[in-house]
Amino acid sequence: MHTNIQTKYHFSKKILVSFSGQPAMLLPVLLAMWLFAVPSACKSNNKTEPSAKEAAEIVAIQPVQEPPLAKIPVTKNITLDGFFSFIDGIVRQNDTISSYKLSENLLLRANPWILDTLVNTDYYYQMSLGNFVFRQPKLIVLKPSDTILIPGPATAAMLLEKMAKTSLDLNIPAFEMRILEGDSVLFTFPVRVGKNQKKHLELAGGTVDLRTRTGVGEIIRVNRNPLFLDPVTGKRFRFTKRDDHQTTYMPLIPWLEPSINGMRYGQMIHPTTNPRTLGRAASNGCIGVGEADGWRVYYFAPLGTKVVIRYAVQTINPSGDTLYFDDIYRLRKKGKTAVVALAGAGFLQQTATNICRCDTMF
Repeated sequence: MHTNIQTKYHFSKKILVSFSGQPAMLLPVLLAMWLFAVPSACKSNNKTEPSAKEAAEIVAIQPVQEPPLAKIPVTKNITLDGFFSFIDGIVRQNDTISSYKLSENLLLRANPWILDTLVNTDYYYQMSLGNFVFRQPKLIVLKPSDTILIPGPATAAMLLEKMAKTSLDLNIPAFEMRILEGDSVLFTFPVRVGKNQKKHLELAGGTVDLRTRTGVGEIIRVNRNPLFLDPVTGKRFRFTKRDDHQTTYMPLIPWLEPSINGMRYGQMIHPTTNPRTLGRAASNGCIGVGEADGWRVYYFAPLGTKVVIRYAVQTINPSGDTLYFDDIYRLRKKGKTAVVALAGAGFLQQTATNICRCDTMF
């Protein structure tokens, strides 16, 4: 900064010296510069006032700040294993004061900071902060300083419209899931998909095709408190070994079950504690996501949310570039379409409402 000031000073001094030495030559130039600058300055200060029509249009596009129907103070620490019952209680107690149907997902949409809190329970995010979390369900996610808002009717209508436009889109060869709101992409994140093989699963009672099925369907079940069963052995487990070789309790993150083409194949959308498997065909048919993304899927995909599972080895990105992906299931080599080869394959059915037939590597 000191150097710049000195440079500016010497430049000004040089002009003064030159001007004093050759006034006849520089005066016309300076006069022309002054005449050019004055109109420009005047023009920049003359701001055109908007017409009445333009002013009305400006006002019309401004969002209306609607006060909430109610503000619910959090009076004690709420841990993750008590989060759902706490939210359910708020919904029950406040559903009658509104002209719309209050639900858990609508309440979460009206309080987006809650998603940030849940996302931050991700084991690997906490480790990046230097925090080892052995028992994630005991993390505090709501504190007495927090306030939960019950949305007003206009806000609720806007949020419900957004929810109706939300869908999940998965492209198997790209190992990628997107959360869409109409044509807008809200989130894009990596996933793992089913292996290209057949395997004997005790819970299925035989050998099944592990490839993730394609088709169009919707979320038909949300399991907020799953029991974890190894599909190979049928045994329940409560602990998981992480990518960093640490052992922890299984995280409490909801699992979602989509129907595909009207069928229940048991291929759940669930978080994995081993993110190194993301971007690979490494599951027993389920769609694995990171822990943080598991909360995003739960938050944005309630019951009835549309689900599209595609097998596209060639796509065009928003920039217009053509992207090519490996034909991981070798469908082109076999001369079959993805829908015929995958949607027609058999898979185990879900029977119990709280049991998740987990991948061997969770």
